[in-house]
Amino acid sequence: MILPPPIFGTLIKRYKRFLADVTLDTGETVTAHCANTGAMLQMADPGSRVMLSEATNPERKTRYDWQLVEVDGQWAGINTKVPNIMLREGFETGAVPEFRGYDSMRMEVKYGVNSRVDGLLTGPKGLFYLEAKNVTLVENGRALFPDAVTARGAKHLDELAAMIKEGHRTALFLLTQRMDTDSVGIASEIDPYYADKIHMASEAGVEIIAWRAKVSPEEITLDTTLPFHLP
Repeated sequence: MILPPPIFGTLIKRYKRFLADVTLDTGETVTAHCANTGAMLQMADPGSRVMLSEATNPERKTRYDWQLVEVDGQWAGINTKVPNIMLREGFETGAVPEFRGYDSMRMEVKYGVNSRVDGLLTGPKGLFYLEAKNVTLVENGRALFPDAVTARGAKHLDELAAMIKEGHRTALFLLTQRMDTDSVGIASEIDPYYADKIHMASEAGVEIIAWRAKVSPEEITLDTTLPFHLP
């Protein structure tokens, strides 16, 4: 995934979930769109070095999009749309072994109860339903999801398990956009209900695929698969 031309600055504050005030290196203060509904623990500290890009829609209220933040000297991605893009790239390049052997991938397909699955693979192997999540909270090298209570995320696990009962294959794709990680796990202290749900989903046959992305101001790419640890 090639990123738009970078615009650097310093974070003043993130607020109302979707907004962030940033002082650009030029000295100008701007408001950027934040494509992340989570708590963004460790990722939104005032004074952090950030990278923005200019929005493609000139009529949009916020002219800039917040893409990256520097954490402990390394760039990390905050945009929760990136895991969906990595799903597509992982399929098209063949980088993700679990996606091989399928003919096509459709994105945002209706399924479950008033939901849309992030990716649906089809082919001789049948149907493979994929939900993608962005993981940015890190403790002792382990990326942890979620960073806030997520009733929506728990609902997705139930819906993936339901597709298993219908004879289909399903997986949760966890992408950490932080390079200071060597494994992925669940933040059970933050959301114990989600931790219980992922246990149930795993026992039902839902696969869990964890990857780390390589992040720079120029591009974000799939780097390596990571071990996943249930709590």
